[in-house]
Amino acid sequence: MNAEIELKLFFLPIYQESLINKLDSLDNAVPQGKRRLANGYFDTPDLQLRQWDMGLRVRGYDAHREQTIKTAGQVVGGIHSRPEYNVTIQADSPDLSLFPASIWPADADLAATQAQLTCIFHTDFYRRAWHVQIDNSVVEVALDIGEITANGQQEALCELEFELLSGDTEALLKLAMQVASVVPVRLGKASKAQRGYRLAGKAKPLDLNALEFLPLAESHDSSLDLSANCQILLETALERWQLLESMIAEESEPEACVALWWRMRACIRLLRMTLSQFKLLNVKLSSQFMSIEKQLDFIEQAQALTALLGSQRGLFAKLGQHAQVNARLMVQLTEMNLKGRLLSLWQQTEYGQLQLAIVELLLKISAGEVDISHQPSLRQHADRAQQASWVAILDVMPLNSVMTSANYLQVAAVLDESILVGHAYGSLYEAKSRDAFRAPWQDLVLGIKTLACYRAVQDASRALDIDLNEWLEDKQQSLLFAMESTRRNAMQQQAYW
Repeated sequence: MNAEIELKLFFLPIYQESLINKLDSLDNAVPQGKRRLANGYFDTPDLQLRQWDMGLRVRGYDAHREQTIKTAGQVVGGIHSRPEYNVTIQADSPDLSLFPASIWPADADLAATQAQLTCIFHTDFYRRAWHVQIDNSVVEVALDIGEITANGQQEALCELEFELLSGDTEALLKLAMQVASVVPVRLGKASKAQRGYRLAGKAKPLDLNALEFLPLAESHDSSLDLSANCQILLETALERWQLLESMIAEESEPEACVALWWRMRACIRLLRMTLSQFKLLNVKLSSQFMSIEKQLDFIEQAQALTALLGSQRGLFAKLGQHAQVNARLMVQLTEMNLKGRLLSLWQQTEYGQLQLAIVELLLKISAGEVDISHQPSLRQHADRAQQASWVAILDVMPLNSVMTSANYLQVAAVLDESILVGHAYGSLYEAKSRDAFRAPWQDLVLGIKTLACYRAVQDASRALDIDLNEWLEDKQQSLLFAMESTRRNAMQQQAYW
């Protein structure tokens, strides 16, 4: 049995040569050649192995055949650790009896499982490998280019794997960050097996529940308390970021796609805010966040356009000029090139660099190498974060001021971040008062989205030289009256922290 410890990165095909050149140039890198690997992944029709959290494959290269089974493992940050068992075989199909009997569940009917095994999908790729000595560790770097095949469908495979052969896990990150410093890469959450099962239609579509209150927990040791909960916040946001990225890549319906972008940006903001609250946000990280978040500035306009062409089309359906405005909105959405936005983001070196920096921090926090003992208790920390976000709201929305449509659109990000603070720490507070306090602010977020829709109609009408000023003014003022009433009532509530 081997305990596989690895870090996986994804990259775009256009960067293959750049990666090869970078890896060839690394100090103490010894090329291990290139070979074609043909892999068949096996399971029963009812996915018995999947239910046991196991993955079974037969790999062939040259004249060699090897069957491998991977059992349940763990993930810390982006580092995957999973036991695997390898057996050399002669056939193209696996023999479960060759694996140690101890790995199977006590009630497993191995003979029945063996009899039902069938190949579910294939992964076939060319692998270039290097053995790299870094400090006192040895890392195998494998660059895989090929495809996953199932049911006549294919999906491109472009992966870079860093596997620890000996030494310290930190060597994986150190080496990955050297690569990410010059070539755009990103954390790879999905394994080849996970992707294959999904392509074969043997896994549920990607899904993710809305971000609710994070499951924080208080204990008697304040320093351990803070470290553990800092880790929960960072791991949750990073994992959701990666999953939402995959969901965006697969989503074809524009309004649903933009909703996913909105949620992914919330995860990135939550990471930045958490690091800042725990005094872990340095200048370099701030710069990387700024670079990435700037690439997401399109989201508000995209949300307005897709809503007007979708769920909110009734907002202007009765206008005599509806058809002209609708056509203009469609042109604007096309010009925004939603499909190309993710590819553009994946071509930014800061994208993968930031993800790896978060993983590095998570490893250090887990190992007790990050000292946040100077922080107060978790509850005091949460109270301070809530109060700071409240002060930010009071600063941009003074109680006695009159907010215009432009004012609300300008403060949207501050309100969004304040609500995220509540998501992060809300589980520590009594639910009734917490939810009552947050409800009107969430209503204001919906109001701001509607104001953005009216702004988009206004821009379209001006481009078409259509005068909708009176209609727009009436609609906006009616909405603003309700929003101002909601805001003033919300600002006079008793804080729940």
